[in-house]
Amino acid sequence: MDIERLKYPIGKFDCPSNISQATLEAWISILEHFPNRLIRLVENLSEAQLNTPYRPEGWTVKQVVHHLYDSHHNSYTRFKWTLTEDTPLIKAYNEADWAKLFDYSTAPIDLSLQGLVALHVKLVFLLKGMSSDDFTKEFIHSDKREKVSLADNTGIYAWHCNHHYAHIEGG
Repeated sequence: MDIERLKYPIGKFDCPSNISQATLEAWISILEHFPNRLIRLVENLSEAQLNTPYRPEGWTVKQVVHHLYDSHHNSYTRFKWTLTEDTPLIKAYNEADWAKLFDYSTAPIDLSLQGLVALHVKLVFLLKGMSSDDFTKEFIHSDKREKVSLADNTGIYAWHCNHHYAHIEGG
């Protein structure tokens, strides 16, 4: 069993050095359609399936769904900070520890699915209204101490959608 393939079923994110308008539009389209794709993927899963890890020692499907909402909520806030502050230092969070909290194992996934629908509508509205200059604005990631542009972050989260979708679909 190739654990790396199970961890990264679509591969790791590889950001192009020159991000075109067409690439940004494709990424925004992924973000726009992701919540409904995810809902269709998980809507008929049983409780047993929701509580099954997508790989050995991995998160359960339920944990992945809750993680998606929390992660994308954090990303949305990073967009807002970066659009309103000069190269802000953003706070990272320990996703592994968040996944151990009781809500990840006990809360109905509908809470996170409904949240993702609303969040992505707002995120996509924001992204579609941003200028080319807005996408060049950067934040500094507190863990990695590297600058991330909002164009890069758009791609990272489009990839993140497909990454976890593949986890659930293949699990």
